[in-house]
Amino acid sequence: MSVLFLLILCAVFGCSKEQIPAVSREELFSFQIGRLEDQIAVYNLEGDLGVRPTNIAMREGLFYISDGAGGKVVRYNSYGNPLFMIYNEETNPPPMTLQTLEALPEGEVITRWAFTYPLQRPGKIMVDSRKHIYVEDRLPEERHDFDPEGSAILNNVILHFDADGVFLSYLGREGLGGSPFPKIEGLYASVNDELAVVCRIPGGWNVYWFDPEGLALYRVEIGQEALPIPPAKTGVFASLDMISPAPDARKLYVKVDYYRDTYDASTNTRSGNEPDSSLIWIMQVEDGAYQKSIEAPFFEISGTENNQKTNFKMFYSLLGVIKGERIFLQFPVENGYAILILMPETKEQRQGFIQVQNDELQFNAFSLSPEGIISALLVDLWNVKLVWWRTDKFFF
Repeated sequence: MSVLFLLILCAVFGCSKEQIPAVSREELFSFQIGRLEDQIAVYNLEGDLGVRPTNIAMREGLFYISDGAGGKVVRYNSYGNPLFMIYNEETNPPPMTLQTLEALPEGEVITRWAFTYPLQRPGKIMVDSRKHIYVEDRLPEERHDFDPEGSAILNNVILHFDADGVFLSYLGREGLGGSPFPKIEGLYASVNDELAVVCRIPGGWNVYWFDPEGLALYRVEIGQEALPIPPAKTGVFASLDMISPAPDARKLYVKVDYYRDTYDASTNTRSGNEPDSSLIWIMQVEDGAYQKSIEAPFFEISGTENNQKTNFKMFYSLLGVIKGERIFLQFPVENGYAILILMPETKEQRQGFIQVQNDELQFNAFSLSPEGIISALLVDLWNVKLVWWRTDKFFF
């Protein structure tokens, strides 16, 4: 559900929410909008009306940003200093503060550098414990393919760079040098630096699993028509919200929301549907079997409708899973997001609120670290802010 829709809902029905503890927001640094190495293009590029989102990953206090509009990937320290950049020289000016290795005098040692690589449209990004970088990139249109079985356009590859930004290889569905992926929803580092690629196709979801060298290990197919429905849930239909691989096990967390039809009492005709329940199913990657499910509570909003008090039940969205089977859920509210953390092993729940001002909603991208830190790029009309919330402190 969009933030705008929620704000409209609250304006109409007079919604209010219970007070939950706010997590302290730390503003680390900001960028201007542009094409230089210390800027991010984001939007409003000349002659380009398409959406080319910016994505972020954080590993051990270092930030990795893929700039789809600018055609570059940059690693920054926590002060906002660019440490190295991988950039398309056709869409970016030469770096001013970074030394290109091609122009480096023999024997000179540098601490900040840049590589050229013909990035077309970098998107989702992931960094593993080796600090190897995996980034989605779009193939030129003439290299697009079509999968008639899945009715999906195949037009994305995964580029693999080492910890210094040196290109190593590209991955397709079959591994090294394989055929393109369909729409990529997310890249994830899992146990032993294995890579999970979550893809969306018209009939469902595919998850591709690779070892650290790019060897294909598993492919999991989750069809929309085959989503699990508990025997007690008769008369409901299922909708898959999100799939999140675990960072420390070969497991997938599959959040499925269930709806039930509603009927007009006077005419006994179907009038719509309403939320029934939400379950997070845990699947073993090796055999595709569901091990168990965890019920996710509703986000409840109290308000008034037709001069009567009403509770509105809304589904949380799955933000991700961190080490130790801790599940992060989010729901957009005014001036931020409500966060709910489920800990199935102890049956505990933790609630929090992270602040995002309404004028920062031009565009935003979130990253959840394996330790439980939420980082984000927040964009207003003039700047891009990099902030984080130390939600890992909930556990210590």
